[in-house]
Amino acid sequence: MSSVAVIDYGMGNLHSITKALQHVAPAIDVWVTHEENEILQADRVVFPGVGAIRDCMNALHDSGLAEVITQFVQTGKPMLGICLGMQALLARSEENGGTSCLNIIPGEVIHFPEPLVDSDGEIMKIPHMGWNQVHQQFSHPLWKEIPQDSRFYFVHSYFANSVDKAVNAATTDYPNSFTCALARENIFAVQFHPEKSQAAGLQLLDNFLQWDGTF
Repeated sequence: MSSVAVIDYGMGNLHSITKALQHVAPAIDVWVTHEENEILQADRVVFPGVGAIRDCMNALHDSGLAEVITQFVQTGKPMLGICLGMQALLARSEENGGTSCLNIIPGEVIHFPEPLVDSDGEIMKIPHMGWNQVHQQFSHPLWKEIPQDSRFYFVHSYFANSVDKAVNAATTDYPNSFTCALARENIFAVQFHPEKSQAAGLQLLDNFLQWDGTF
């Protein structure tokens, strides 16, 4: 039976993502775990996260999971990063006065500029919260049966920046365009929350559970 490990390092909405995975694939084994052997033995891994990046990185290093995530990536098996889990895969975040991240994918994380003003001069709220369109930049197995510019649910104040075009899998406008999905080899990572994004999000999770880690 296929298995997916949801990494538990104390900073993720694990109940929602677990329920969503079980909904799209009732027969799959879903392990919510911080155990190295379970993570490395799983067929796929979900790396979720909410909160501050410094707390995230401290938890990952203190638990040894930073090295486990790097080891899992090297296996070639599929990994899905979600929200803070996506940001942690990059090299650095300017949050908390500057925080070194896992440096698995080149790029940095920056705060939305303040004030954030739209084309009509209206102030836009930070965090970016709610539904927004996602524009796919290239074909990928995780976009299967998801129409271009489908809407997904976002909650964040920081976003990926200085990301190479080759890994920039999707963008969103708020009000300027920013990277909201990354894809490189066996990694796919998203700023939005697929587990909260209704049909499009469930389709993405279903695609992930069928993906072999190549594209």
